[in-house]
Amino acid sequence: MLSFIKLFFTGALVVALAACGSSKKETSAELTEKKDQLVKLKKDYVQSGLDIKQLEAEIAKLDTSAAKTDMAKLVVTDTLRIEKFTHYIDLQGKVDAENVSYISPRGMGGQVRALYVKQGDNVRKGQVLMKLDDAIVRQNVVAARQGMAATRTQLELAKSLYQRQKNLWDQNIGTEVQLLQAKTNVDALENNLKTQLENVKSAQEQLATATVISHVNGVAEEVNIHVGENFTGAPAQGIKIVNNSELKVVTTVPENYLSRVTKGTPVIISIPDLNKTFSSSIYLVSQTITASSSGFIAQAKLPANKDLKPNLTAMIRIEDYSKSNALTIPVNTLQTDETGKFIYVAIKEKNGLVARKRNVQVGEFYNNQLEVKSGLEAGDVVVTEGYQSLYDGQLLIVANAK
Repeated sequence: MLSFIKLFFTGALVVALAACGSSKKETSAELTEKKDQLVKLKKDYVQSGLDIKQLEAEIAKLDTSAAKTDMAKLVVTDTLRIEKFTHYIDLQGKVDAENVSYISPRGMGGQVRALYVKQGDNVRKGQVLMKLDDAIVRQNVVAARQGMAATRTQLELAKSLYQRQKNLWDQNIGTEVQLLQAKTNVDALENNLKTQLENVKSAQEQLATATVISHVNGVAEEVNIHVGENFTGAPAQGIKIVNNSELKVVTTVPENYLSRVTKGTPVIISIPDLNKTFSSSIYLVSQTITASSSGFIAQAKLPANKDLKPNLTAMIRIEDYSKSNALTIPVNTLQTDETGKFIYVAIKEKNGLVARKRNVQVGEFYNNQLEVKSGLEAGDVVVTEGYQSLYDGQLLIVANAK
């Protein structure tokens, strides 16, 4: 009896487990089927929407009476006109001086004994800026002059002796060797005197180098030297003279504009801090690309102006493209589909003002205006607002025609 009960419960358990497994498989299959149905319905829904739009557009073209029953779209239009279009490269630069001089000694330099200029002073060409220690050089000049004086005295004596020897020779007294020796002595002293004269000039020239002068007109922008210091003329320790009468603007142009920016290219220079604008042109283009900025240096001259100072920030607009008879449209009106770029124009037809799709080719873009190369003509009325969701052939109501 006990064995029968065990057998009964074992069989019941097997049946229950089998039934449970079958139920789980049926649920999983049903879920997969419903997901597949949902994906199919979504695809059908999207396709139906596309088919509806296509049929509406085809009906609008073929059935003018149906077009009249459509809801007209409120838009804003603008009539295309031929006008000048200019493209600029907008960059930032800085004002710099054309003539910047770092004063340096004509010789080896020396210790500063006197300084006659301070930062901000106006400096004239030829003005003495400082005096260097010249004690040793002055001694050299004195010694050279004394040596020349002694040689001159010796030369006078040698000439007198030569003349006496020549007079004796003319009287057939003495030997020819004595005459030649006297003449050689005179020639040697004359040559020595010439050499000493050049030495005196050299010592005087060296003495002049102790007086440091300016070779340009301008303003002492930096004076980084003091009395007692050794002056060698290095930029970090010297005098910087800036001439503001000739200023320029310097900027770095990206390398992709290398073929479009050349000498003579027009520019418009704005100085925001001064609220001033100047017209100029590029006069210098560097021949190398800087590794740090991947660009090249361009410079344009500025007119003389008392308010302009070096290192002012400048905004530069370089005119790299211009067309006098261009057609332009607002850049946001351009749309793209599988056929290419297009815009909508408003055309008067039998049933009223209708939107028509126009494929276009565009050119340069600047300041929200896009150049149209082909596809439009002067006088075409372009939809500039409300063009979203328009379709070819849709009736239009113009809110504010320009």
